[in-house]
Amino acid sequence: MVRTPLTPEEHLRGERLGRLLREARGRRSMVDIARSAGISAETLRKIETGRAPTPAFFTVAALAGALGLSMDELLLRCAREPDAVPLAG
Repeated sequence: MVRTPLTPEEHLRGERLGRLLREARGRRSMVDIARSAGISAETLRKIETGRAPTPAFFTVAALAGALGLSMDELLLRCAREPDAVPLAG
């Protein structure tokens, strides 16, 4: 199967998602958050670093739940520039 190359905007959106997840995780362990979300720490690491810029919907939903974020908030933050919408706390 040949995968369609990602657009520059898709790469940027993946980087924004990774930054948001790192910010929301704070000082909590990557292993603990990954375990709570039912994914591997390596998968979380790839998402946070932008090496997996288009994770599956259910992976993102599980991470949002583990971090106490709403999917609406993730959508708003990842669809725009990072400074455009502040993280609710």
